[in-house]
Amino acid sequence: MAETHNIRYLVFDVESVADGQLVRKIRFPGEDLTPTEAIRKYRDELIEQRGTDFIPYSFQIPISVVAAKISGDYSLVDIVALDDPAFRPHKITEDFWRGWEAYKQPTLVTFNGRSFDIPLLELAAFRYGINVGSWMAMNGPNYQQPRYRFNTSSHFDLYEILTNFGSARLAGGLNLSASLLGKPGKMDTQGHMVQDMYDEGQLAQINDYCRCDVLDTYFVFLRLAVVMGNLTLDQEQDLVVAAKTWLEQRTDESPAYRLYLDRWGDWENPWVSEDSVSNS
Repeated sequence: MAETHNIRYLVFDVESVADGQLVRKIRFPGEDLTPTEAIRKYRDELIEQRGTDFIPYSFQIPISVVAAKISGDYSLVDIVALDDPAFRPHKITEDFWRGWEAYKQPTLVTFNGRSFDIPLLELAAFRYGINVGSWMAMNGPNYQQPRYRFNTSSHFDLYEILTNFGSARLAGGLNLSASLLGKPGKMDTQGHMVQDMYDEGQLAQINDYCRCDVLDTYFVFLRLAVVMGNLTLDQEQDLVVAAKTWLEQRTDESPAYRLYLDRWGDWENPWVSEDSVSNS
């Protein structure tokens, strides 16, 4: 394990489920529904109204947060699932914010985390009475505040960068971005399945899904570091190889690592292909 001051980035992902008690109270007051029935009714309404049954984050609680610890040279140091195997929402939330502080407030790296993961964890802190003053700090100029949208040293949202801060839409999202690099992208589990998996008690499987999303996010992060001039392409490829070795050495720790490696693909380097043709 690296010392706390060596961790420069936390690449993370959140999986969440609806709070049935809250849905029942806010959406269906006075109706004789169980929490499970309230969630089902709300999802059905959303399908009819919007074509998606994804319940807004304000009704949700985190049940899986996985974070990859990344050093200043972009190396993968460790991947942790918070509050494993209990997966208590209040403890997950506290561990996330206290961990961010313990590692000296490293840059948070997400894919579309500004519109979901971060607001969800902020609202969870509100719900559970957790002090996140270091993150919510509003002193000084806007551009120095952690929550300022364009402060990428505090929160580096890959989706924001790839869409020029919302000026465009990246159809395909993380799945497409990872697939462009040969990485698995979405596999057997997808986000809309998490609620049903949770209801069936499949917490470990949800955590595995979250791990795979974090790995995809890490590799997209590396490629953006190349695009932004922070890494050379050769350096990025060396880091990818090192990460693959890291996973191969830990396949007994999580089924997610074996699954990810089974679906692994290498990026097709057109520069190498061109060189091969010209030298033939």
